[in-house]
Amino acid sequence: MTAEHPAPPLTWRSHLWRYALCLVISAIGWGSVFENQWNGHRGLWWLDLSVGSLAYVAVAFRRRTPLSIALILNAAAAVSGLAAGPAVLSAVSVATRRNYREIALVGLVSFCAGISFVNHQPQQNDDAVWLDVVINLVATTAILGWGLYIGSRRELIWTLKAEVARAAAEQSLRADQARGAERSRIAREMHDVLAHRISQVSMQANAIMFRDDLTAEQIREHVGVIQTNANEALTDLRSVLGVLRDPASGAPLDRPQPTYADLPTLVAEEVAAGSTATLESDVEGDVPELVGRTAYRIVQEALTNARKHAPGATVKVQVSGNAREGLTIVIRNPLGFAPSGTPGAGLGLVGLRERAELVGGRLDAGRELSTWVIRGWIPWEK
Repeated sequence: MTAEHPAPPLTWRSHLWRYALCLVISAIGWGSVFENQWNGHRGLWWLDLSVGSLAYVAVAFRRRTPLSIALILNAAAAVSGLAAGPAVLSAVSVATRRNYREIALVGLVSFCAGISFVNHQPQQNDDAVWLDVVINLVATTAILGWGLYIGSRRELIWTLKAEVARAAAEQSLRADQARGAERSRIAREMHDVLAHRISQVSMQANAIMFRDDLTAEQIREHVGVIQTNANEALTDLRSVLGVLRDPASGAPLDRPQPTYADLPTLVAEEVAAGSTATLESDVEGDVPELVGRTAYRIVQEALTNARKHAPGATVKVQVSGNAREGLTIVIRNPLGFAPSGTPGAGLGLVGLRERAELVGGRLDAGRELSTWVIRGWIPWEK
């Protein structure tokens, strides 16, 4: 096998059956001349045994230098029938690498060694030379073909394993990406839902903390607003987390998601909490659900930011559009002169810009003279 497709590691069982097969091949190769060597040329018998024994030792190192060991063992088979088993095993090992130059070289040496071994044996019948050539040619081709088959099979198995591993890695990556996207979506949703409520709670708490001219009735009113918004925050939180606990549809379990029709209620709640906000709507047709929810979140975040950074300022919300032109949102409020007591991470507008881009729209925010302006556009779904 090549470096890109390494051969599998050998276990003691694989060693055992390989050496057993070598012994069978050696028995066939040496057994055909064993008696003639012993009776006709005892020195050739001992040479065969010695070279064959060394071949069995050398074949154990075939994976370190496959080509060199194969050439040496197949050359040794020219004088040793006992070395035929290790020579075949080393030739098969080279063939599994599927390097055709190496295969051709080893095949040539193996074929020549087989012819040489037969022709130099005692009492050899010269009339059967052509038959020996055919047998050696067929045997050499079969041995190398067997090695090629094993190499192809190993490469196929390696490829399949690599594809399975790659598919598993891709699946794991897709799962991680899906989890990350879901976490980001939930984080945006929780920010949009909770920041609005908590900022109202903070504003009311600041009023109680810093104003010492409030009557008991006014304090109760502020505390009531705090309690209402805290309860609403808990309800909204359960609604968002309910999405996680509904594996069938992913729909909210407690409350439906806000739509464009909820915008007047949102502004009215802001006014009831003590802020100043107005809504001008010039929208033709029924606003699609996704477009309306995105518009709601943009206005909600703008009101929250105005309450944090410009408390007491008048927020003007203008929404216009139709199915042909899309939905345009413009929100203005004077710049604040002092920060409120509510901390902010500065990521609300970043999340809203991302939310708008996810539906194919855009959102920009910045200072225009002494006014902070948020402009958004959302395409109308068809």
